[in-house]
Order: sequence, then C-alpha cells, then structure tokens
Amino acid sequence: MKNKITKPKHTSKNHWERKNYKWIYLFLLPTIVIFLMFYLVPIVQVFVTSFSQWDGFNDPVFNGLKNYFNLFTSNAFLISLKNLLLWALIAMVLHVGFGTVVAFVLYQRRRGWKVTRAVFMIPNVISAAAWAMIYRFFFNDNFGILNSLIRKINPDFHVQWFYQSPWAFWAVTFTWLFYAVIVTLLVFGDLMNIPQELNEAAIIDGAGGWQLIRYIQLPLCRSAIATGVICSITSRITMYEQISLTTAGGPGNDTMSLPILLVNAVTDYRYGYANAIGVVMFVIGLVMMGVINKVFRMNEVDY
Repeated sequence: MKNKITKPKHTSKNHWERKNYKWIYLFLLPTIVIFLMFYLVPIVQVFVTSFSQWDGFNDPVFNGLKNYFNLFTSNAFLISLKNLLLWALIAMVLHVGFGTVVAFVLYQRRRGWKVTRAVFMIPNVISAAAWAMIYRFFFNDNFGILNSLIRKINPDFHVQWFYQSPWAFWAVTFTWLFYAVIVTLLVFGDLMNIPQELNEAAIIDGAGGWQLIRYIQLPLCRSAIATGVICSITSRITMYEQISLTTAGGPGNDTMSLPILLVNAVTDYRYGYANAIGVVMFVIGLVMMGVINKVFRMNEVDY
C-alpha cells in the first residue's frame, strides 16, 4: 500500500506572523510619518542650514564651515564646553549617585517608605522654570532663607549667589542636583524586578547586607543606572531655563551654556550659526550616549 503524501498545511506560527506583517506595518505607519515629519526632516534641515548664513527670513546662503569656525574659536563656546563637562561629571557622580542611594533606601521598605517616596517625588513634578524662580528667592542676599540662616552665625555675611563668581556656577548646580526622581524610579524598578531567589541564594551562602548590594543588586541595576546617567547628562546639555531665569549665563561667562548661546544666536537672527550650535549639541549627546553604553555594557544581558 502506497503511503499517501499529504501537502503540508501552512498553519505554522511563522506563516501566521508573515501573514499579519501587513497589519503591523499599517499600525506603525502613523508613528513613522510623525517621526519623519517632526524629527528626521527638521534634524536634516538643521544639519544642512548649519553650513549657511541664514536670518530666518531670506533663503540660506551657503558659507561652508564659517559658522563652525566662528563657534569653535569663540571664548564663550569654550567656556560653555568647560561648564558642560563639569556639570556632566557632577550629574554622573552626585546626581545619579544620590538618586541611586534613594532607590536602595526605598527598596529596604522601612517604616514610612511610601510616605518618603511620595515626598521625594513631589518637588520633581514642578517645572524647571518654577524651580529657578524659587531658588532666586532662596539664594537672595537680602531676604533669602540661606543667607538669613548664615547671618545668624556671621552677621556680616553677604553673597549674591547668582551674581558673583564663582558662586553663580554652584547656585545654578543646586537648582537640579538633588532632584533625581527619574534615576530613583529607574533603579527602583530594576530592584523590584530582581528575582527573589537570587537574594535568598546569596543570603544562604552567607552574604550580608552590603555584600548583597555590592555583588547582586547593584550589578543587576547596571542598565538602569546607565540610563539615569544618559538622562542626567543630556539634561545638562539642553539645560536652559535654570540658567536663563537666574544668571542668564553670567556673571561674565561663569554659567554660560550651549543652549544660552543658541537662543542668543536666534534672537540675533543668526539661524545658521544657531543651527551649528544645535549640531554640536546633537553630536555631543550621541558621543556621550555611545561612551556610556560602552562603559556600562548596556547591550549585555544581566540575567
């Protein structure tokens, strides 16, 4: 008796997925269109017009690398880079470090941890512009809280924090330094996702509290901490409100930043020069993301 050969039915999972690809593409289409219209096209336009002299009204006139040459030889640009590097270092170490410590404290779930979490998050929902205005009053020499407290010890103390060098740099830094709720949420989320079996196995092997944090929990939060570093540093690259509403880049160039330079160029109708600054900010962000991704090994699987 001959074996009857039956034609295989195309009911496999892979065939079903291929059959439904058209619906996936259909649902992705609005996102792709929005990305092209509001992200890719403007980014390309910024790159192209950064090589031109453009006042925003008339057609751009190609001028080669003149905008970049003027930018790289500008004293304000060099000071802005120095400030950015210092702010990035502070953000990476202190800002992200503080947010990580808060996440580990909350993870211990001591009594009142939910109230602490809520109180810690409340200031972070206030806009950067509002915080800048609050800190202008906080650091005011005449009636600010800080100087009033210091004068109880030293009656002759007088410092205009936002208007004297080098205090202006540190006053601006304190407007964002301890508001690390994004970092805390990222790290806390990774801590909550660690399988309890790993912690229990380490405890059975004799690991103490610090050893548990150092060898189990902290390494498994590597990606969250790296993401927090990226968010913090990119926020420093684009930091504008805190500086504009407090020092406007001064005194001198003590708190000058790339966004301040960019906005000043726009108000002077130097759109080509402003776009060159935007390109530099974009490249710095990409480089920092690549370095952080490499250092923290974000592409590797934790467990």
